[in-house]
Amino acid sequence: MPGAFIPAAERYGMMIDIDRMVIQSTLAWLQESQYTGLVSINLSAQSMTDPNFLDEVFSMLCNTLTHPGQLLFEVTETAAITHLQKAQTFIERIRELGCRFALDDFGNGMSSFGYLKHLPVDHLKIDGSFIEDIVEDPINYAMVKAIQDVATAMQIKTVAEYVTNDQILDHLKMIGIDYGQGHGIEHPRPLSTIHAHLPRKAVGGH
Repeated sequence: MPGAFIPAAERYGMMIDIDRMVIQSTLAWLQESQYTGLVSINLSAQSMTDPNFLDEVFSMLCNTLTHPGQLLFEVTETAAITHLQKAQTFIERIRELGCRFALDDFGNGMSSFGYLKHLPVDHLKIDGSFIEDIVEDPINYAMVKAIQDVATAMQIKTVAEYVTNDQILDHLKMIGIDYGQGHGIEHPRPLSTIHAHLPRKAVGGH
């Protein structure tokens, strides 16, 4: 699982190689399978702040038959805020090609809403710590609703993480959250099991 090797990869500076491989493999799979849905790919802070990696990704996207609009790149709120200027540059340049961006683990930062105005993202992925207790915790419910209200005003789609059961899903529907992610909706499975004939849906890159 990612949690078993990504910390070591980050420590030894290997995340750029992993991110490059994931993007290349995803583009190749999209061309071969002719899948028409949306595929999300997580990007590490190491990759997002490396200007050479930005040039590589831009080149890969310019030389693929895959429509860039099928790709949704996810960057964590912490990484984006820590490297705000570089994150802005990366997002703005790749979005020029039609790709979309999601701010992952949103709500962790003390000034989340303030920084959000400076990041041209298309989706907010609300941190799972707010979602997992939303049924029992009225404060978490209010916080998720506040995020939804701000996202709606900014015309940004919302994604709730850690959706593990129908009760959580029902509460999210009442709030107006756009999408959900978690074992209560679908368990993780290899990309190779997704077939081109399936209806349009979001698929995690890694």
